[in-house]
Amino acid sequence: MVALWTLPTVGLLVSSLRDKDQLAVSGWWTALSASEALGVTRIGTAAEQVAEAGHFVIRGNLFGSDTNKQLGGFGLSNGEPAATEPGGSMAMKEGGTISVAADGGFEWTSDTEFTHTRGPRIFYLATIAPRFTLDNYYEVLTSNGVWRSFINSFTVTIPATIIPILIAAFAAYALAWMRFPFRGFIVALVVGLLVVPLQMSLIPLLTLYNQLAQLFGAEDGKTYLGIWLAHTAFGLPLAIYLLRNYMVGLPKEIMESARIDGASHFKIFTGMVLPLSFPALASFSIFQFLWVWNDLLVAMVFLGAQQDRLVLTGKLVSLLGSRGNNWEILTAGAFITIVVPLIVFFALQRYFVRGLLAGSVK
Repeated sequence: MVALWTLPTVGLLVSSLRDKDQLAVSGWWTALSASEALGVTRIGTAAEQVAEAGHFVIRGNLFGSDTNKQLGGFGLSNGEPAATEPGGSMAMKEGGTISVAADGGFEWTSDTEFTHTRGPRIFYLATIAPRFTLDNYYEVLTSNGVWRSFINSFTVTIPATIIPILIAAFAAYALAWMRFPFRGFIVALVVGLLVVPLQMSLIPLLTLYNQLAQLFGAEDGKTYLGIWLAHTAFGLPLAIYLLRNYMVGLPKEIMESARIDGASHFKIFTGMVLPLSFPALASFSIFQFLWVWNDLLVAMVFLGAQQDRLVLTGKLVSLLGSRGNNWEILTAGAFITIVVPLIVFFALQRYFVRGLLAGSVK
């Protein structure tokens, strides 16, 4: 099971480090083996010819400045891209013959002067040697607005993780150790809210928030406060459920001893319950942090697509739209987004299982 969950992460990391030419033609599992790719390029025009020993010659390289390829064959049509082997000669329609070496260097020779103004196309089959590079990461990190979106993600995630924990901790203690009417009904209501779909409540919540913003004279309802409140509302049911189950399992004798000594509920909560409930708090923190950090839907609804407020996941979407088919950049960007959640998870993993099992056994 661990391997099944780890495999996609390894594949994403390997893909982000591969050369874009290899990434376009083969999967990440072939990263250590050579791959083949079809290509086409236009060679030089008559303006590039030179006269040598009574012949006219045009030289160049099919691969340009790319030195990571080896020629497997070349031809004049897409149907036969490898009609001629490397080092062989092939007659050209414009006159003369062309020969291409294994490194892509070509020499087009003719007894008569070249007159064409548009270079003919040469199709080729190339073998690409395994190559790993950090160019994809460099391009992502130097793209306009990426660092700003990184900061925006922290601005959204940290308060949206802390606020529901604070509220849920107080509510969970009250539901676990304080006696008041309808306590059982409230617990059942919290459990019921766990199954409410996010998509069903998103638009009504946004409408209500915008109406309140207009009521208080705010010009723009798309603020950080709105998304903090939204994530708090969506995260509270799970937080209260986990923390309440954990606090119910704490030793009753400790609470009774504290009450005999005259401690108030607030003193018991802050001095005893909170320190003992740290595994459950850490467990929910991981859930909430991962959810908010990876969120795109709520961020786009409550913050919009303004560049000064765009979160990291939204920036990756804009990179996809502006880069077209250069999706190798997105593999690097996607791996950058999961680095922070991985750090949070490994930092709190020893509390994770303890928090999940809270209240499940007696």
